[in-house]
Amino acid sequence: MNKAIHFNTSMFDVTKEKENPINPIYGASLLEWLRTRLKDNIDISEPDVEDWGWFSELDYAGASYLIGACAHFKEGDDPSSEIEWVFQVHKYRSLKEKLLGQNKMTVTDTCFQFFKELFEKEPEFKEVEVV
Repeated sequence: MNKAIHFNTSMFDVTKEKENPINPIYGASLLEWLRTRLKDNIDISEPDVEDWGWFSELDYAGASYLIGACAHFKEGDDPSSEIEWVFQVHKYRSLKEKLLGQNKMTVTDTCFQFFKELFEKEPEFKEVEVV
């Protein structure tokens, strides 16, 4: 499944993020916000870099996940304007689960739905949609 949650917000100043040394893509500020906001309920790892953006890992409802974030922001853009964000949820599965087609990631997955509903309830996040 390659579904992602897209939304727009001016809530984060991506120019204050540490540099992604692999690819100049922003996204750490969303993951840091989630770590702070959810710290009493979910242990989310510190954001790390990937060539497509930033990721963190977490356990949710007995399963392990990778969450990823990237912001569509280029040098010269206004950091105070609304920026489009892409947020992904990837469920880790065992080799056996993959071979047998079990425990697949879907948009109805409880972790995916948790983040979708969290973003929909956040007044600063606009046009939240699954794409």
